[in-house]
Amino acid sequence: MIVPDKPVSDLNCRFCGRELRDTFVNLGLSPLCQTHVEPSQLGEPETYYPLHAYVCRGCFLVQLQQFVAPSEIFTEYAYFSSYADSWVEHARAYCEHMRAQFGIGRGSRVVEIASNDGYLLQHFLPHGITVLGVEPAANVAAAAQAKGIPTTVRFFGTDTARELATEFGKADLLLGNNVLAHVPDLNDFVAGMKILLAPQGFITMEFPHLLELMQHNQFDTIYHEHFSYFSFTTAQQVFARHGLTLFDVERLSTHGGSLRIYGCHGEAPRPLTARAQELLHLETKFGLKSLTTYAAFGEQVRETKRALLEFLIGVKRTGKRIVGYGAPGKGNTLLNYCGVGTDFLDFTVDRNPYKQGKFTPGMRLPILAPEALVAARPDYILILPWNLKDEIVKTVGAMSGVSAQFVVPIPRVAIVS
Repeated sequence: MIVPDKPVSDLNCRFCGRELRDTFVNLGLSPLCQTHVEPSQLGEPETYYPLHAYVCRGCFLVQLQQFVAPSEIFTEYAYFSSYADSWVEHARAYCEHMRAQFGIGRGSRVVEIASNDGYLLQHFLPHGITVLGVEPAANVAAAAQAKGIPTTVRFFGTDTARELATEFGKADLLLGNNVLAHVPDLNDFVAGMKILLAPQGFITMEFPHLLELMQHNQFDTIYHEHFSYFSFTTAQQVFARHGLTLFDVERLSTHGGSLRIYGCHGEAPRPLTARAQELLHLETKFGLKSLTTYAAFGEQVRETKRALLEFLIGVKRTGKRIVGYGAPGKGNTLLNYCGVGTDFLDFTVDRNPYKQGKFTPGMRLPILAPEALVAARPDYILILPWNLKDEIVKTVGAMSGVSAQFVVPIPRVAIVS
């Protein structure tokens, strides 16, 4: 089934309400990227939704239309953070930083929004810090609860914030990693953070940086589960509207280039740091306040599609075997936009047992365990979670009998080692 695009006249910015008229990039039609297909469903149809990103000419928020309610996407979810070793280490280092630099310790209250399987909060527990995870996906929350991490299964917004402030107390540290983009009702979400934050507490949020997405051609990070794509400039506007001041920002290497923003109550603001001022200047210099900059992105994406297909066609014509590594959301955007199915990739592998034995949405590649690489002995391995390429090359390199060349599709098709 195909769900049609909404008329442009019906579209309004989810933050400022202005009419959306300007295309950022149109990636055609795609199914939901984390709805992996069971073997018993192979004879059934899938629903395809327009993957058309717009930019608001008022606040410059890049965004998708909402076709599906969050409850249909996130109530049961296939992404478990703990299967990425480098991400778990990133979380551990973050917790140490919060303890050392911001005094989070015994007696502090820490709340993580979209806490997934406890990959982060587990690092606070040994230090006597009171933690609470807020996670809408019951299957993922169960994995955190099994580790002894208190986790409530709810979607976050103003109503949940009021309930948690009463039940748990206000948070000295309120954090969320890669959740801000997943929120269709952005204003309700940020207003909820204002309610739950203790008077002298602070917020950290991490999300992929729109500037990096554009500079490094990361169009595959656009999928239906990500409703919005942020610059620091726009994020600052969003938080300010709800009485929160963003006073600092870090540029991170995670997910191909992310931001970690630091916020506090506007009634007790901290001075804007030098690196925050520098980033605001950099975004302006790049052109993130000009519609012309956004309009140029689409052709860059189309050329990437042509280059990937040329590479795959050339390899297959020489009789070589190609398989994939990973079944991430970004991989499914890439596969569906470029039309890469089993005519190019025999299968893909993933460490997450929850995905193994299923098929990727849309292109329906079989998802196998990584050990399948040994028997297959492929000539090339296309790394779909390219942000984890170093970890994957190291992991596969340790497998006996696997001597394939590794390929990444983003920012451009390249052989890596």
